Amino acid sequence: MDIHEYQAKQRFVAAGIPVPPGKIATTPDEAHAIATEFGGAVMVKAQVHSGGRGKAGGVKYAPDAAAAREHAQNILGMDIKGLTVEKVLVTPAEDIASEAYVGVLVDRKSQAATFMVSAEGGMDIEEVAATQPEAIRRLTVDPRYGLLPHQAFWLANFLYDDPGHIKQASKVIGQLYESFVDSGASMTEINPLITTPDGAVKAIDAKMSIDDNELFRRPEVAEMRDTSAEPTAEIQAREAGLSYVKLDGDVGCCVNGAGLAMATMDLVKYYGGEPANFLDIGGSSNPDKVVSALEIITSDPNVKVILFNIFGGITRCDDVANGIVEATNRIDIGVPIVIRLTGTNEALALEILEKAGFSAYTSMDDVVEKAVQLAKGED
Repeated sequence: MDIHEYQAKQRFVAAGIPVPPGKIATTPDEAHAIATEFGGAVMVKAQVHSGGRGKAGGVKYAPDAAAAREHAQNILGMDIKGLTVEKVLVTPAEDIASEAYVGVLVDRKSQAATFMVSAEGGMDIEEVAATQPEAIRRLTVDPRYGLLPHQAFWLANFLYDDPGHIKQASKVIGQLYESFVDSGASMTEINPLITTPDGAVKAIDAKMSIDDNELFRRPEVAEMRDTSAEPTAEIQAREAGLSYVKLDGDVGCCVNGAGLAMATMDLVKYYGGEPANFLDIGGSSNPDKVVSALEIITSDPNVKVILFNIFGGITRCDDVANGIVEATNRIDIGVPIVIRLTGTNEALALEILEKAGFSAYTSMDDVVEKAVQLAKGED
């Protein structure tokens, strides 16, 4: 789950990280009132779950309240990478002497939190890594001990030469790790971490992604979810207890188990097709899940065929079959369905499908190859 910049800054403030004040506006008049309250120049920043806001025109400098209103008028309603801007953050503009990048994320290779810091702040860290790998310092944190003071100092020392800046940055890095852990985050970054002409170190931007598996332990973080910024299909899938990720292909996949789902998508690619989604109905024997899965898949206009690949262990094949029949009676599928069911109650499932006019495959290769052919119109 991604949270907005202003929400991430709230988490930063709770950890003690120095962050400029800011308030949210949903109308140009609100932006004008907030800018008037702060006095002086402000930044007006689009709040969407997307990078590249500045390049898209979603971050603007306003020398006064009138300009803040004008910028808010232009930014609110703007489309940034398919997301509509519904709110802006108005925050005092800062005099910037230098910019740095500080981030921490869960690294799958080391299976631990890993810091990346660079004096090349204000840029995409991926671009820095590709063009100037020597400009990045990395540190993997031992989860048994957490981030130790000398490690925070070692990272800060890579960013600054001034002892005062190093001392402040060391503290911020330690606080960022605390916020990362306390929030159940999978990624947290400050870009940029700035120094001001008077020697202060501040976080003027914030980004945070939360591990969905941590949300049940952190209801205060779960409340920050902005469903308006999420695809409708993903919201429906979450509410139905399904694991769903939309892709760009035309073969809709409905599978039980993440491993089998990945193997199914690989096989679709092998036979020359493109999967339209990752969808795992899990191990539950609940026909309603199958109905929900089909409703989600058919909401994608790109889908030309629906592929069921079910290996019944905990999942009962007859329940999946009942779900398919119920879904086709309830909604207009509009595209062909190809089915493979094998495992628990397989014979009963095939009987249910045959009575409803469906046939099922037993070979995974056969069903995937057939689905790809149908998607290409080669039947």
